[in-house]
Amino acid sequence: MLLYVDAQYVSPYAMSAFVALHEKEVPFRMQAVDLRNGQNREPEYATISLTQRVPTLVHGDFALSESSAIAEYLHETLPGNPLYPSDPRSRAKARQVQAWLRSDLMPIRQERSTEVVFYGCVREPLSAAAHTAAEKLFAVVSALLPTGSENLFGAWCIADVDLALMLNRLVMHGDSVPKHLASYAQRQWERPSVQLWVQQPRHPL
Repeated sequence: MLLYVDAQYVSPYAMSAFVALHEKEVPFRMQAVDLRNGQNREPEYATISLTQRVPTLVHGDFALSESSAIAEYLHETLPGNPLYPSDPRSRAKARQVQAWLRSDLMPIRQERSTEVVFYGCVREPLSAAAHTAAEKLFAVVSALLPTGSENLFGAWCIADVDLALMLNRLVMHGDSVPKHLASYAQRQWERPSVQLWVQQPRHPL
């Protein structure tokens, strides 16, 4: 398998696919795509990646883009550790979390980019819109996360990693985050597959 990722190793979606592959314990290679210079729009990559984005997974003669689609494909086709809950309703909830994180909370994504997480960049205080988005994030996680639980749906799933990264945009910047949610995000961050991504060598910005 070959996984195309961003050259800076800051894409939350590339990270999600990377973690999913490691959790499945399948060998794979990585190839970096320089998004800043538009390499993803060049014909060579565009013929591989339908959406011209990262991540893109190549498995033999099959290519697939979009991280949640990649995770579902790996979950459904490969043996080994599951990436989603076994219970259909919990599995649907996990997919709901992934879809929500990719389509909402834009003020947080804009004001606390993943450069905050992986490069330690410091930004301006959160705007009113970002504070509102953060409160929504905290309310959703608090509703989903059972008291005292390390994971959203009992056993770990890939949605835990995606959600922890969203929380860590705030935690790692020093923004105010409820203690139990910050602790949840930290536990997810310590997962070996996540740390493998965190420790990737990164070029200076």
